[in-house]
Amino acid sequence: MIRRLTKPSERGVALLTVLLLVAVLATLAAVVLDDIRFGIRRAANAEAVGQARWYALGAETLAAGQISQLVRASDRVTLDGGWHDRPFSFPVENGLIQSRITDGAACFNLNSVVQGAGDVLSRRDPGVAQFNALLGALNFAPREAEMLGAALTDWVDSDGVRESGGAEDEAYLAGSPAYRTGGTLLAEVSELRAIRGFTPAVYARLRPYVCALPTNDLSPINVNTITPDKALLITMLTEGEVSPELAQRVIAARPAGGWSASEFLQLPAIVEAGLADPSQVKATTDYFTLQTQVDYLDAEVVASGLFEVDSTDQVRLVARRWTYDE
Repeated sequence: MIRRLTKPSERGVALLTVLLLVAVLATLAAVVLDDIRFGIRRAANAEAVGQARWYALGAETLAAGQISQLVRASDRVTLDGGWHDRPFSFPVENGLIQSRITDGAACFNLNSVVQGAGDVLSRRDPGVAQFNALLGALNFAPREAEMLGAALTDWVDSDGVRESGGAEDEAYLAGSPAYRTGGTLLAEVSELRAIRGFTPAVYARLRPYVCALPTNDLSPINVNTITPDKALLITMLTEGEVSPELAQRVIAARPAGGWSASEFLQLPAIVEAGLADPSQVKATTDYFTLQTQVDYLDAEVVASGLFEVDSTDQVRLVARRWTYDE
């Protein structure tokens, strides 16, 4: 029998090879275990987010019921009962649902600067005048207000004719990145950021007072839910004829049960000012907004919704976003 003698150097190489194999296998095992662990975590997170979204949808159903009760209870919707912008909390197992309902039409409807339907939209003078009046009440210079109104009109209307001080496709195509005007109604207020002249500072000043309703009707304002900080919406309604200071005094004198539309229109300040379209004045609310935040396990889901109340007091959801309404 022949015995093969192994040199010490060969034994060292064999040991090193074994150690390298053990290290590689250990690394592979760690990677596999990490993938399994992260996969389980992702699945758990997806399940938690899914459940949180179902809770948010449930909050919408509850909100629709509350809005229906509110509009059916009386021919007027007022701030009585403290429902407006009041936080409602609903504890659930392993989480919490928090919601707020507000008057979704206590604002200037940006889409009201145009008239028409479908692909044929043109400037509406009363809407532009009301927008300029709102800007004036917010202390924008007259020329700046005129240019912002023109830029907004050019963005929404369907023609290629530039308003004085406005901007059509050629102005936006010359920028970087290049893009075109919308040529249709705004879906949300944040689209203003894409329009020439609406800088971050302008947007921040204007945002609390404007909205993008799914209609281009002149802004339907419920005079019974205007809060003192939004009294200048009356200035907007009267195209600047009622000053912000007088508008605040009008709101301060609002009776406990609110006005009917005809009672408000008979107020001396309103009679003297005159309105382009008295049908804008409402004693009830046509649109409500809902802001919802759901915390469930480690997941957080936020949603914003817009509800419309039709002529038969039926409530339907017309817009939903899985984010806060900017």
